[in-house]
Amino acid sequence: MSDIMRPIPFAQLMDWALTEYRQQKSLFGVCKLVRHENGQARPIFGEKIEAPFGPAAGPNTQLAQNIVATYAAGARFFELKTVQIMDGEALSKCVAKPCITAGDECYNCEWSTELTVPQAYEEYVKAWFACKLLAKELALGDPDGFVFNMSVGYDLEGIKSPKIDAYLEGMKDASGSAVWRTCMEWALDNTDRFEQVDAAYIRTVSPRVSCSITESTLHGCPPDEIERIATYLITEKGLHTYIKCNPTLLGYTFARKRLDSLGFDYVTFDDHHFAEDLQWTDAVPMFRRLMGLCAERKLEFGVKLTNTFPVDVAAGELPSQEMYMSGRALFPLTISLARRIAEEFEGGLRISYSGGADVHNVEALFAAGIWPITVATTILKPGGYQRLSQMGKLLMDCGSEPFRGVNAQAVAALAEQVESDPYYRKPIKPLPERKMHRKVPLIDCFTAPCRDGCPIEQDIPAYLMAVSRGEYGQALEIITRRNALPFITGTICPHRCADKCMRNYYEESVWIREMKLRAAQGGYDALLSKQKARSAVSGKKVAVVGGGPAGMAAAFFLGREGVPVTLFEATGALGGVVRHIIPEFRISSEAIDKDEALVRAMGAEVRLNTYVGSYQELEEQGFTHVIFATGAQKPGDPRLEYGDYVNFTEVLAALKAGNAPTLGTDVAVIGGGNSAMDTARAVKRLPGVEHVRLVYRRTRRYMPAEEEELRLALEEGVEFLELLAPKGVKDNILTCAVMELGAPDASGRRAPVPTGRTQELPCTTLIAAVGERIDESVDVGPWPVIGDRRQGPATVVEAIADAIQASRAIMEWETGTYTNQNICEDYNRPFMKKGDLCSDCDGCADTRCLGCPTVCEVCADVCPNRANVAVAVPGKRQRQIVHVDGMCNECGNCATFCPYESRPYRDKFTLFWSREDFDNSGNEGWLPASGEDGGCLVRLDGQVREYQVDDSGCGLPEDLRLLILAVQDNYGYLLREK
Repeated sequence: MSDIMRPIPFAQLMDWALTEYRQQKSLFGVCKLVRHENGQARPIFGEKIEAPFGPAAGPNTQLAQNIVATYAAGARFFELKTVQIMDGEALSKCVAKPCITAGDECYNCEWSTELTVPQAYEEYVKAWFACKLLAKELALGDPDGFVFNMSVGYDLEGIKSPKIDAYLEGMKDASGSAVWRTCMEWALDNTDRFEQVDAAYIRTVSPRVSCSITESTLHGCPPDEIERIATYLITEKGLHTYIKCNPTLLGYTFARKRLDSLGFDYVTFDDHHFAEDLQWTDAVPMFRRLMGLCAERKLEFGVKLTNTFPVDVAAGELPSQEMYMSGRALFPLTISLARRIAEEFEGGLRISYSGGADVHNVEALFAAGIWPITVATTILKPGGYQRLSQMGKLLMDCGSEPFRGVNAQAVAALAEQVESDPYYRKPIKPLPERKMHRKVPLIDCFTAPCRDGCPIEQDIPAYLMAVSRGEYGQALEIITRRNALPFITGTICPHRCADKCMRNYYEESVWIREMKLRAAQGGYDALLSKQKARSAVSGKKVAVVGGGPAGMAAAFFLGREGVPVTLFEATGALGGVVRHIIPEFRISSEAIDKDEALVRAMGAEVRLNTYVGSYQELEEQGFTHVIFATGAQKPGDPRLEYGDYVNFTEVLAALKAGNAPTLGTDVAVIGGGNSAMDTARAVKRLPGVEHVRLVYRRTRRYMPAEEEELRLALEEGVEFLELLAPKGVKDNILTCAVMELGAPDASGRRAPVPTGRTQELPCTTLIAAVGERIDESVDVGPWPVIGDRRQGPATVVEAIADAIQASRAIMEWETGTYTNQNICEDYNRPFMKKGDLCSDCDGCADTRCLGCPTVCEVCADVCPNRANVAVAVPGKRQRQIVHVDGMCNECGNCATFCPYESRPYRDKFTLFWSREDFDNSGNEGWLPASGEDGGCLVRLDGQVREYQVDDSGCGLPEDLRLLILAVQDNYGYLLREK
């Protein structure tokens, strides 16, 4: 079944590693191999580590191939996934699937290995032996320069059981185990596959896999039980011992306040874990006793900070009632606990760190004397294990000093910096929808999600590549193929494309809008100079009514195609709302002028100060086609019970015309959209205005305005008054109904509910910014309407999308001219960006584009088990994804990040290892031939048939046939021996 992991034999593990490296110079998908050549290594547990970091106990240390991948990427300290008395199928039945989602902060509802304890033992021994061989063969570093750290839980009786005891003793000395003999025999029998490894070296590989352990403390474990377990591990098993602490040691009040202050107020939890978990007053004396106990036995003792943080499932994140939070949201809690411990023990208690560690903080943590550092969430995100490579470079010169203590002052400084560091602050608004509303195809699934997020499907990767080469003229040609207003959209476009950008999962989206503006500025003159007189299209004469963005775009496209087009505008200037309403600080008149010049350069005739009241007068003038783009100009209704208000358009239009209105000292703005933000920011600049209060019936989290606009309004001093619904204004007093948020619905959204209370605010002027309505006074007859006239107040780019559709209905023109240019000719250029996060997006010379239509493979990146594999197929420019059923436990992480609304572990073409697994799955895929006749069993479109895939006429779709052959011929290590 697809949720059952089938550990691969040592022979297959090594064949995979060696073959992949020979063919691709990578190991289990990791191409950024980190080699340690400086001789530095930190002593720990009587052993040494060349780098003071590695994977935390979790999915990334569950299978042998996972551990080898992390070693290849530079990790040298491995906290193995926790084992406990309940294991295998019994444990798996308790874990709801999917069990991981790491979209921003990470949530999971699994805790220990899903393998049986004996299986887990075999995985760790195989990984240990493989790393020893590969370290030597591939010159990755000192074969003795890494450490395996066991993790066990959760009760003493279970740990004393024969099963767990055999595991502990076997890890301390694996030489008597069957798996050790298997590894040794394979290595000795295959010395011909190595160049640097010989039989003498193989026989020196140490069977002492681990002499250290981390005690994992499940929530609610009593302090005396925790201490009994630790004492047993120290005195009876002679193990260097860490105790994993829970964030609940901080107390409910601190944790709630800390998360709320950083924008994580939507994370729901109560105080029961805080009351039931280990308390500070019990922890401190216990740690002191255990420190003394270890000192007597010359063993090392420390604390592991921290476990994941238990929270409620509030918005259907996972199919469980409770889940565990980790990642950057956990860092503020964990570093605060590290501070408290460092100060309490004056730096003398060793801290192993995990909560929210990543490339942003590993150097500072290490510099503060906190090591080893382990990570999980960051390598569950796009880039995957290769994110470790970047950390490995940062920590390469770690020195060879033993633990000298934790610098309490440095840790305190890290804890204090969190409040002002935007990295740890949640955006004001919920993250936008990242998915494309399409199912992932079985093959050729690479795509550009940014294009899907753009209403006009701009060829974004193509023009980003041109910008990065400095070819602004070419970039602008690509842009204007679909976008008639590059200056306006390059300045105020809401850039929904950026919402879909895969770079969001690294640090922030590519600055697509800014790159568009750079192209417009750099390529403007060249584009204008290329415009030539066109032969007029006969039989057509088009009138476009309304000179706002929609009308300008329609005139641009039709004029460019040689269609005689006249643009009618009732005012004295083109631009519509952008020209007459949106403040100058948002977009300059010069930018609008340049887009107007482009429209005129395409051949459109412009008639200003010309009002058109009906379609008949245009038809009478001989126009064969008419497009109405007259906008939505009627003011919205704030639905007050009493009192007067001013519509925001009146205020902004007056300001834009240089006629500043007198509004008094206290201005209130009703609304939460971009127009409300524009109004509030503009009014805040007026002399005499002391307070601008934005009143909204929900919280800012649910305001429709863009994150950027909210942030700018806050930075400029606009006061946000949340959960207030205006009732009326009288005598300079605005009375509002006080609201509260009700229970979350299935999506997590909480509706406002009246409390019955009211609140009064000083208000000299009340401005309503609640959207505009359509003016139906213009008679459009049978002709199409576009822009705000059609869809209500919308965005400039949505207006352009309307213009494309309307213009193509009159004169068909090609939109896909530059589609092929979205794919980079050099596959390695975007591929080598994987895993590298940018710490300074402002100063980054590159666009940071990951080149998704050239190389996506994000499902392969984020799979801890390497169950999604990218394979090269002859005749295909991009590599194809194969899902390997036997290596997948359906954790669901690939579904989180796949740009499609799909689950790659269910929806990609799947390789099966057994008939049982094939029959127990609904995935489309194949079971390789078991005999010599070459017949493969294939499930496709719900039908199961046998195909002779060597025969091009077998009836199987050619793309899938070639994919199967590619795996068979070049990726034999993916196939399980029968």
